[in-house]
Amino acid sequence: MISNLLKNLSILKKFLLINLIFFSIIGLFTFLYLKNVQPNLIKNKSSNHIKIINNTVDNLERLEIKFNENDIRKFLFSTRFIFQSLDRVIFFNNELDLVGDTDTLDLDPRSFSTRLDIIELEILNEEKTKEITEKKNINTGNENRVSLKDILYNYAGSKNFGIPFTFTQQEFNNFKLTTIKNVFRDDKNIGYIAITENANDIRAAIDERKTFVIRTAFAVGIVILIFSYVLNRYFLKPIQNLVNYTNKIKNKEHKKINIDNLKLRNDELGLLSKSLDDMTLELQKRISHAETFSTDLVHEIRNPLASLKSASEIISDIKDTGERLKLINILNHDVQRIERLITDYSQILKDEVALSKEKFRKIDLIPIIQSVVDDYNNLYQTKRGIKISFSNDGSKSYFINGIENRIEQIIANLLDNGISFSDNNQNIEVKISKNLDKQVIINILDEGPGFKEKDTSKIFKRFYSNRPDKFGQHSGLGLNIVKNLTDLHNASISALNRLDREGANLEIIFPKV
Repeated sequence: MISNLLKNLSILKKFLLINLIFFSIIGLFTFLYLKNVQPNLIKNKSSNHIKIINNTVDNLERLEIKFNENDIRKFLFSTRFIFQSLDRVIFFNNELDLVGDTDTLDLDPRSFSTRLDIIELEILNEEKTKEITEKKNINTGNENRVSLKDILYNYAGSKNFGIPFTFTQQEFNNFKLTTIKNVFRDDKNIGYIAITENANDIRAAIDERKTFVIRTAFAVGIVILIFSYVLNRYFLKPIQNLVNYTNKIKNKEHKKINIDNLKLRNDELGLLSKSLDDMTLELQKRISHAETFSTDLVHEIRNPLASLKSASEIISDIKDTGERLKLINILNHDVQRIERLITDYSQILKDEVALSKEKFRKIDLIPIIQSVVDDYNNLYQTKRGIKISFSNDGSKSYFINGIENRIEQIIANLLDNGISFSDNNQNIEVKISKNLDKQVIINILDEGPGFKEKDTSKIFKRFYSNRPDKFGQHSGLGLNIVKNLTDLHNASISALNRLDREGANLEIIFPKV
């Protein structure tokens, strides 16, 4: 049940609820502790009273003191040091008549308390009570009180008779502890001893503990409130803003939450906000890219589909063999075109996924380019007589930070493009060099028709349409893929015309390592 409750609460509410439960448990244990403090302290004092009573009984028996006023008074004078820590000691005979009271002794300075328990005044004879009251200036207060004699009556008739009995009294803002016990001699009860001690220290100890608990609880409560405010202000609200930010993006709402302030933070939340914002922008860019790409793809496929439809509608009506062959070639050309478009589009999507997992490292371009050139020479030199050469400017090394298989893809696509525009038995040159800024430059030069000036800025766009007739075997995505991969490597690519002769020059400049 608790887990289900916590599941639906915010972090702040969970924090406050857990603290409430924690405080409740601590409060319960504190209550039980405080409740047991007083009984334990009283038990300790009662144990001391019992020792004094037992010691007093032993002395009475040893000295053969009888329970009468004269003997008890002499005993109190001679053994008063025994009762120095006590507030009052009272002796009763078996008939519950008062036979001795430390408060009636004329001692100076007194070893005993000068305060008289009003409850116990009733057991004194009237003259002595009046005398003591006037001498000590005691206000007797309420007349409806329970007397010590009543307690002794109840004690004498109880099943605990013979066992020390301790009780407490609140009197005149004083907290008093009294222990009573009967005295046996020759298996007969001869009297009672009552010891009263001021126990304000017990009350003070309890009040001190209560004050400490209250102050501690108040301080901890303030700390929790401050911590809750800091937690909510600097952590939970920013996290909630990030959640709202992602929800707005998820729901494609036009009004977006600004998290620029969060991105300025130098802690983990700042890093998370920056990463989330960067990821969001990248996703939005990719989504926009995919939407545009899909639109362009549909547009590009529509033309060969229209051509296929037209040719398929009239081919059955054409009787001339030459015309029918021409229509069949058109159909094959358009089918190849559509097939290549779909294949290259699928490859682009796979590449985008793969690129997110690939890591850059320092690579040497010479062996990579040489491998691609060798593969293409083996394929096209025999097939079409096209020779591809590879040369460098003599620099010691040509290192860049990049992805090896993506560099291979760039070179392959550029060679495909050059071959598409080249006639049989023509040459293609691949050159690598370094400029004065130590940047690596790759040039791929063919002997084709070159570029029209108006086309050089469009050549890398997706589905560029100014292609020769034999370009039907290509999708028109190759140079766009090259542009995307060079951008990935922070490189630049340019479409130029050769200066030494007719032909195209595609130039890539990689940044210095």
